Amino acid sequence: MHGPAHNIMPNLLAEQIDTLAAFAHTALPVISLYLNTQSDDHGRDHFASFIRKELHTRARTFAPQSAARASFVRDVDRIEKYLATELRPSTNGLALFACAGAENFFEAVQLNAPLERNEIYVDHRPHLYTLALVTRQFPRYAAVVADTESARLFVFGLRSTISEDRVESTKMSRTETASWSQARYQRHMQNYHQHHAKEVLEVLDRVVRKEGIQYIVFAGDQVVIPLLEKQLSPFLAAKVIDVLRLDIRTPERQVLEATLAAMRRQDARDDSEKVEHLIGDYLSGGLAVVGVPDVLAALSKGQVEEVLLSTSLKQFRGDEEEQGPRRVESTSSTGESDKLSETILAQAKQTGARCRLIEDATLLAEVGGVGASLRYRN
Repeated sequence: MHGPAHNIMPNLLAEQIDTLAAFAHTALPVISLYLNTQSDDHGRDHFASFIRKELHTRARTFAPQSAARASFVRDVDRIEKYLATELRPSTNGLALFACAGAENFFEAVQLNAPLERNEIYVDHRPHLYTLALVTRQFPRYAAVVADTESARLFVFGLRSTISEDRVESTKMSRTETASWSQARYQRHMQNYHQHHAKEVLEVLDRVVRKEGIQYIVFAGDQVVIPLLEKQLSPFLAAKVIDVLRLDIRTPERQVLEATLAAMRRQDARDDSEKVEHLIGDYLSGGLAVVGVPDVLAALSKGQVEEVLLSTSLKQFRGDEEEQGPRRVESTSSTGESDKLSETILAQAKQTGARCRLIEDATLLAEVGGVGASLRYRN
């Protein structure tokens, strides 16, 4: 498998994660490289020293003249050339996967969303947990910023703008309304505002259906918001998660940050509800299991519908002889504790189960950091 680098859309990134999860286990080293490529105030990157130290040091750990070392050295050379010639200045995070010995496997994903730190994993298949976490932290959603005369409709995802639509209502000139009575003028303005709200919602409905949007955030003034809410269809109303006070002239970046904060609040509520429901099913003897051993057993049998996995889950120290030799490297203690999370995520992907990462560590703390809803019970 060999694909080009690109700034990827959220739905395509989810598909790419599934494709990478299907990568066949190989005896050769597979590099999974995550870089924070944000520039500082002086426009400088800070990952070059990390690349030199981590990649070149690891290359020397493979036996001279071995196939593993030859593959790894080719990967290092290609990665360095790629970083020098193909990394875009606007990119804030890079995920790169390479194994030259496996049919020149090379996949690179450039993201507007930042990565918290530089990480490298050398294993026998791609390490996907960090990439999955990005999709969790920067979801796709629609945002509407409106007043009584215009509206801006955004689709955001991975901390970038996927699309933008504008609605501008036609105004009547002052000369046309100069001879009207106050009552007539007020009726006209009311009808005008209602028509504008209807037009905004028609565009929004089209965008939501086309993009498969699950969540909507409204923003606007105290006049237009009630008009929009009054005319909302049940289809759209069920997707609205928050209403913010933002001026129609608010810069796009500020709209993104404010609405993303609203999305994170909604995600926290959803997490709490899902965990509560899962534990309730478990306690009542329903289709649910909790804890590492039972979740892994259910995954191995293909029973799992959805895994709820704490992002703070600590490293699983299982039977190394059964799992085989592994070389998992990272620049942080958090990265070094990702082994179990990666195992659970990979097994979920391979068996068609959903996997939701839970960011509040307290929610799953009492059940070992992981639980799963089941399709069936033996």
